[in-house]
Amino acid sequence: MTILRRTFLAATAALLLADPGAAQFGPGGGRGLRGGKNGPLVRTEGGVWVNEDTVRTARETAGHSVDLPAWTNDPAFAGDTFTFARIIFKSRRNPGTDGLGWVIDYPDADLNLSYRLHELTALRVNPDGRVLKLTDPQLNRYPFIYAEHVEGMQLSDSEILALRNFLAAGGVLMVNDTWGAQAWINFTGQMARVLPGRSWTELGIDHPMFHCVFDLRGPMQALQVPTLHFWNRSYDPADPQSPTTRNRGYAGYETMHVRAWADDKGRFMIVAVHNSDTSDGWEREGENADYFQQFSETRAYPLMINIVVYLMTH
Repeated sequence: MTILRRTFLAATAALLLADPGAAQFGPGGGRGLRGGKNGPLVRTEGGVWVNEDTVRTARETAGHSVDLPAWTNDPAFAGDTFTFARIIFKSRRNPGTDGLGWVIDYPDADLNLSYRLHELTALRVNPDGRVLKLTDPQLNRYPFIYAEHVEGMQLSDSEILALRNFLAAGGVLMVNDTWGAQAWINFTGQMARVLPGRSWTELGIDHPMFHCVFDLRGPMQALQVPTLHFWNRSYDPADPQSPTTRNRGYAGYETMHVRAWADDKGRFMIVAVHNSDTSDGWEREGENADYFQQFSETRAYPLMINIVVYLMTH
């Protein structure tokens, strides 16, 4: 894992010298339906069935955007790429939560984000992405793993051990698109089994992670991305009291947080974005021009590019 992180640091050196302010985004496309969650077969929002036991890459699952991006890398750099790796996990529905699971926003969010990293930075990015379970023997090949809608996450003892070992070896888990007070309680309960005794640090907008590539300005709430289906169309970004999100039907969904668990040396092991559907900004970037301009271009992509670069270089 340490070697992988050093390789990534070298690959990002040119990125940090680039001018992120000059980057220009262009919208793609997408539409989707919400599907089921029971394995080994689960259904994406586009209505495509995915076998949790055999799927390996995001590229092998049909998307529901108008057109998913495709690109190639020089074969000489096949082993020197960043891979967006999404984690498969079992979920159960809990009261006071959305009750969704790992497959939400997949595969469109994964591939759209990967392309934007490839397009807007000097990174060489795996064009296929990766999808795997925590118990996959290849887990430690991917120093960055991603999970969303973790409110119903149910990890087995073997998954707990695998994640603990992964984090101890230098890996990092990024969590996103989890809403509400009860969802946070449920997720924290699972993480307490992985890393007993750790506590969350609330990150403020002054943290270097929010300024390492794009200079993101506060308050933190100004980075919140609503789920497209819950988007408050009368939202006024100039009014601090104007909500981005319509009523989701449970408590504690209004305020965005970014929290982290660090190891004894201060390295982040887990970073969690709570009460923001940042991945909808990637997945659904082409479904509505206003949504793209207001949330994808100015919040969802810049925030995640910063997070990826910071986590892989610190």
